[in-house]
Amino acid sequence: MSKRITAAEAARLVRSGDTVASVGVIGWITPDALLKALGERFQQDGDPRDLTFYFPCGTGDSIDIRGMDHVAIEGLMKRIVSGSYVNPLHPVKRTRPELMRLIRENRVEAYSWPIGASMHWLREVARKSPGYMTEIGLGTYADPRQQGGKFTARATEDLVELIEFRGKEYLFYPTFPLNVGFIRASSADAFGNLSYEDEALMSSNTALALAVKASGGIVVAQVRREVERHSRPAHFVRVPGALVDHYVVEPEQMSGTDNPFDPIYLGGQRAAPSALPRLPLGPDKVIARRAAAEVRPGRTSIFGFGASSDAPLVMAEAGLFDDGRIDEYQFTTEHGPFGGVVMSGWQFSANMGPEALLDGLQQFDFIDGGNCPFAALAFAQFDADGNVNVSWFGASNPGAGGFIDIAQNAKDLLFTGTFTTGGLDCAIGEGGLSIRREGRVRKLVTHAEQVTYPVRVGVTERGQSALVITERAVFRVEPQGLALVEVARGVDVRRDILDQMEFAPHRIADPLPFMDAGLFAE
Repeated sequence: MSKRITAAEAARLVRSGDTVASVGVIGWITPDALLKALGERFQQDGDPRDLTFYFPCGTGDSIDIRGMDHVAIEGLMKRIVSGSYVNPLHPVKRTRPELMRLIRENRVEAYSWPIGASMHWLREVARKSPGYMTEIGLGTYADPRQQGGKFTARATEDLVELIEFRGKEYLFYPTFPLNVGFIRASSADAFGNLSYEDEALMSSNTALALAVKASGGIVVAQVRREVERHSRPAHFVRVPGALVDHYVVEPEQMSGTDNPFDPIYLGGQRAAPSALPRLPLGPDKVIARRAAAEVRPGRTSIFGFGASSDAPLVMAEAGLFDDGRIDEYQFTTEHGPFGGVVMSGWQFSANMGPEALLDGLQQFDFIDGGNCPFAALAFAQFDADGNVNVSWFGASNPGAGGFIDIAQNAKDLLFTGTFTTGGLDCAIGEGGLSIRREGRVRKLVTHAEQVTYPVRVGVTERGQSALVITERAVFRVEPQGLALVEVARGVDVRRDILDQMEFAPHRIADPLPFMDAGLFAE
């Protein structure tokens, strides 16, 4: 008997008060049709109500593949727990996603956990343990001594606890049941066996299905096609039908944002450097080039979302990957691809031309085990105490994503971003730059709005090294504070650097070297 149903029928399986878990990575592997159907059912019937949503990662791009924005409706959504939130400005409307409005206006109970915790927590639900215990996140906004992961005033329940075990401090995330799981795959047979031959990522699909079934819940999968049972080799099937109650066929499902389907993201072929996008000359490209100068062949390098993920693209443009030399590098992201080229923007998370793929839980095992010695990450704020913030700033509250796990476990860290933001305009050329219009918002601040990672603690207590790379200056994080160690030609140190910081560097190199002139070349 087939387990196939429609998306509308799947939505009717959800009851008021349920906890619904779903997974996607921006546009990748997002069960958009299922989430859309649930939102439409509420709009039509006013039912179900007061749902808790659990998203291990930011699901949907909030624009074309709306994902979690489909269910960001007051009355339908009571609480949300997510490893990250997708909050881009709409390219036409110039508005934030609806979920961001609900959070900013305190209309839902919102929590943000590190993605590593949100994925590893699923394993604890699946094995019916009391919760997940970890050192990851101590001293950050996830720590109950700060916000405890709470993103709105309505979020009053303590979902993260500080405990002591054998004389050491840990964060503890108690488990709770998941009633319904919406996941995605490429193909399903009549029994519900799911394969992922068209998907660039796996993320936590299997873990989520295991957790829901251990809770006595219902798992529904969205797939592109239905296939005959016994038609696929067993190792192609990543989620067995024993974990799947129903599936919905959506023939037009996109692989990812702006990507109906492109086999280059599946591996089996090397990414051609000539096919990769080229960044226009501007501050982001200068930053990416300076970050790329720190990347070394022969060691696993992990890149985060934002400016840091542009580094592999400028390396390709510089010819470093020609003649198969891409194989000298091992690039990955928090979502599991290994090898090939890390992509930026909406294509981030998957690699072009990957050689291997781990699922989400295994990838965070890899990260937390210290297997990514080099990490390039973005920054939104860096403060006088040596704290970096990417999780809550200004009108944005994207959460940490994989940032905390990556930052806490790497040996060498880069934090990349423009020196200021909000209208920054630079003239670039002749080996340097000049500031035509300064950004309205300073990013080197006295106190960060939120602590995503205490970098100076990592330097002093974990022996990490850390650089902060901008378009006009490079800083080294030292035990005493930030040291200014490089400056761009054409920049006035007092006017363009010191006066644009809310605190003074503890040291300025003397002599102060110039950033390499090649960073600013056309």
